[in-house]
This record gives sequence, structure tokens and C-alpha cells, in this order.
Amino acid sequence: MTTDTTTRTGTGTTAADPADERLRRWRLVLGGDGSADGTGRALSGSDAAMDRTLEALYGGSGGPGSQGGGSREAGLGGSAPRVARWLGDIRTYFPASVVQVMQRDAVDRLGLSSLLLEPEMLEAVEADVHLVGTLLSLHKAMPETTKETARAVVRKVVEDLERRLAGRTRATLTGALDRSARINRPRHRDIDWDRTIRANLKNYLPEYRTVVPERLVGYGRAARAVKKDVILCIDQSGSMAASVVHASVFGAVLASMRTLDTRLVVFDTSVVDLTDQLTDPVDVLFGTQLGGGTDINRALAYCQSRITRPAETVVVLISDLYEGGIREGMLKRVAAMKASGVQFVTLLALSDEGAPAYDREHAAALAALGAPAFACTPDLFPEVMAAALEKRPLPVPVPAA
Repeated sequence: MTTDTTTRTGTGTTAADPADERLRRWRLVLGGDGSADGTGRALSGSDAAMDRTLEALYGGSGGPGSQGGGSREAGLGGSAPRVARWLGDIRTYFPASVVQVMQRDAVDRLGLSSLLLEPEMLEAVEADVHLVGTLLSLHKAMPETTKETARAVVRKVVEDLERRLAGRTRATLTGALDRSARINRPRHRDIDWDRTIRANLKNYLPEYRTVVPERLVGYGRAARAVKKDVILCIDQSGSMAASVVHASVFGAVLASMRTLDTRLVVFDTSVVDLTDQLTDPVDVLFGTQLGGGTDINRALAYCQSRITRPAETVVVLISDLYEGGIREGMLKRVAAMKASGVQFVTLLALSDEGAPAYDREHAAALAALGAPAFACTPDLFPEVMAAALEKRPLPVPVPAA
């Protein structure tokens, strides 16, 4: 983990002498085996405890919990109770965002996935999307004593995401559906006067100081009817874990909207339709099986078979595009769907992490078909869906220079 002085300083006391404070910060940044580590500044109290939690993970001595001869030789090892205590320590000294990074580093650097099968370990962790991904990849191997705890951890993260994303998603998509339902021969009470005036400004008569409305623009009235079909097609290979979590939450939100008929399909080398579980995104997530290969062509074939109203359908493929199936078949299916009127969206990721590794050749081929592939953050997803529903150009993020 790349750590700046603010992160390493944490909640330690601030020295009155600026020079001493600089030495203290350098000592925390450098770590090491000596009490002063060449800085001449020893650590004590909360600073020393903070240094031990960092050294346990980043000191290269096996991690917190391993058996060793000195204070810097205690790593994570195979002891769940020691790991739980270490997790408690890092929450004491660091903010939640840093705790989540350290937890991910502990799992990645020290091979602690097996310890997530221990109930006391799960109760101690700071839950986030990445932890949920790890739990989902392990849930088939979980003992019964751990499954309920794991489910509670997943539910906490899902509910936090729903609180953050649901309101804006519903508001944005409701507006898009209303706009897409506007008609040009409305009844008087259905006229959208603002858009009607703007559409007829060329017919302004100065002598009468009025606009002649040759074309009326109004709102559609079938608000309770299903107006659009949405199919979320999600790659559940291991690298897509965060995207699976976010897509499941969005799927549940979309399914709660009466004006949308939402279907959720997950795939690796097989295809599973989880639409009947969309009332609870936690059920959706535990219905996935992260890992395995990828057959995008097979997944799109299934989605294509479920399309009954092409001109009113949006298909969202969420995948890194590493196709293990028939490449030409995949591209032909996308071309056929678009030719029939389907709005096709390709997201390389649906997460906060930015652009992932992906198959650039396949992305370029899809772009040539008019289906540009790009990474999408959860905050941007409602705008992407609104544009697709209204059949406007997608708000593709501009790559950093």
C-alpha cells in the first residue's frame, strides 16, 4: 500500500516542536526494525501501536498472527482470533477508507481468504464492495456456522449502496421515461407548453406578440404501463466482482420501477437467469458464482431470445470482453440486435475503480458497430441508462490525457 504521511500518522499525538514532528512522521513512514530506525525519534503510546499494526502487514515478516521471535515478527498467520484483534486495531488508528485498503492488502499479500470462513473474522472486518466480492467467491466453501454472518456482511454493504444510489437512479430514469413518452398530438391537458413553445419559436408573429403552435408537444399518459424492457447481462468472472455487486443493486432498483420490465442474467461459460430473485439483491449475489471462464456469445444468445420488443429494449452488457466463446458470433449478435432497434450498451466495468484490464480488440470491434465500450462508475450509471432509454448519445467519459 502506498502510504502518505497523513495515513501513517493516523491519530497519534502531534508534537509541539515542528522539527520533532517531522522526525515522528518520517519514522512512521519508514517503519523498520529499530526503535528509532535511524531517525533518532523513538515511538511510544498510540504511535508505537499504530506502527506495529502497519509493520504486521507491510513489514515483510509474514503478516499479523505469524509466530516469531520479536515484536515485529507477529503476522496474521493462520490464527483467526489474532486477525480479528488486528482488524480491531487498524480500525482504532485509521479511517474506514484506509482500513478497507489494508484489509484488501492483507487478503492479497498474505493469502487470508480461508480466514474469511471464520465467523469471528467476518464480525471484525470493515465491510466494503471488495470484501463482498471475496465472500461471494468463497461462499460455496463456507461452513454453515459462517454463512449467516457472511450474509449479514453482504446485506450491510448492499443496503449502504441502495441508500446512496436508489433515489437518484429512480429520479433520473423516471424523468427519462417521461420525456421519451412525449407525443406530438396530445390532448389539451397533456400539452407540455414549455417544449411546445420552444419547438415553435420560428413561428413567432411580432405584430401579434405571440407564437403560432403548429406542432404540439405533450406527455404520454400510459404512465402505469411498462414502457421499456431492460436486460442486464453480467460477466461473473472473478475480475468482475465489484461490477457484479453494483449491477445487482441497480438491477433491484430498476426492477422496482413499474415502467421498466427488468431482466438480470449472469454468465461465465454457462448462463443463469436471476430475474426471479431481483426483489432482493443479496439473493442475486448469492446466486452468482464468481470465477470460471467466459462465453459472451452464449450469454448474448440467451438475451437475444428474450427480446420481444426490440425498439423498446435496452441491453446492458457488463464485461471485460475477454471472450472464451465464439468471437464472430458475439459481434454478429450485437450487430443483429442493434439492427432490430435494440439500444445496446457495453460497460467494461461498473465500479469506482476506473478503467479495468479489457480486450481492446473486442472493444474496438463493438465501437465500430456503434456500441462503444467504456468503464462506468455507479454515480454515472443512471445517466447512461437515461440516455439509452431516450435513445440519445451515451455520456461516454473522456479518457484522461
